[in-house]
Amino acid sequence: MRQAGGKRTLLVLGATGYIGGNVARAAVESGWRVRGLRRRHGALGNAGDLPVEWFEADLDSPASLDEAFSGAEAVLHCAAYYPRRGAPVAEHVRAGVAQTRNVLEACRAAGVRSLVYTSTLTTIARPPAADHRLADERDVYLPGSLPKAAYYECKFAMESEVLRASAQGLPAVILNPTAVIGPGDDPPTLGGVVLAAARGQGWIWLEADVNLVDVRDVAQAHVEALTRGEPGQRHILGGRNLTVREALTLIARLAGVRPPRVRLPLSALDAAAWLSDRLPGLSLLGNHLRAVRHWQGYDCSRAQRVLRFRPRPLEATLEDALQWYAARGWLKPRGIVVA
Repeated sequence: MRQAGGKRTLLVLGATGYIGGNVARAAVESGWRVRGLRRRHGALGNAGDLPVEWFEADLDSPASLDEAFSGAEAVLHCAAYYPRRGAPVAEHVRAGVAQTRNVLEACRAAGVRSLVYTSTLTTIARPPAADHRLADERDVYLPGSLPKAAYYECKFAMESEVLRASAQGLPAVILNPTAVIGPGDDPPTLGGVVLAAARGQGWIWLEADVNLVDVRDVAQAHVEALTRGEPGQRHILGGRNLTVREALTLIARLAGVRPPRVRLPLSALDAAAWLSDRLPGLSLLGNHLRAVRHWQGYDCSRAQRVLRFRPRPLEATLEDALQWYAARGWLKPRGIVVA
């Protein structure tokens, strides 16, 4: 599986995406010969300046995967199904599981030696209250806990497929990034919240906890997981635990704008979720609103121990992100101050 020059071949699924593009960059910098899988011809995302060999394929079409997987020593799966459209939860779960099985079978058929699967924080449940600790890899989401939340149900089902495949012999490592932020988020995902706060629009805060982590640190952890990750195990990739109010206040301070001023009670989110269920096209919004009560901090010591994961300070991540947004005209440069 070594190519000319002795480089090993690695395939990144979702290499045009935010996390996937950063993963491709980290892999190139680590000496891998990188292939990228994309659905749309010509799409590059943040990987446009990288020496990536591109393949067009669709995870819903098993036959389209053969060429890209053939000869790949390792696969980094950063393109897991995301339930974007309003549909019954069971339909989303079926679609996500089918896609995951297609990837797993392609790995088996190609003789892939290492699979790193990008899961999510939502498969990590709250620990028992009596334990008085942060959530960690022992805490598993219980299906049906959020029966209307397609994202939670779908992500758990897909992660379970990977764990099952690992138990059957496929060398698969699971990574669970927390809330990922940093430069390069285009179009903005969570970066939209960072932008709003930096523009002085984050005047509402919620009584909830979050964990924020730099996308570049998450990407490097994917490469480390190829050789250091423990197959069949989950590894939480998180940075700093803090409250939503603390996070918004920090962003506002770095951007030189007013911090959040109004507390929004969680009961208001319940009402908004109820309304979203009854408005066309907004059911997924309701799912996310319900999930706020499940936001929490995380114990990331396992990844620190096993993967040598060392996330950079949150202030550095935010400063880099704000400068990146300003360089693209999304934020006024004069509003940014350095801590």
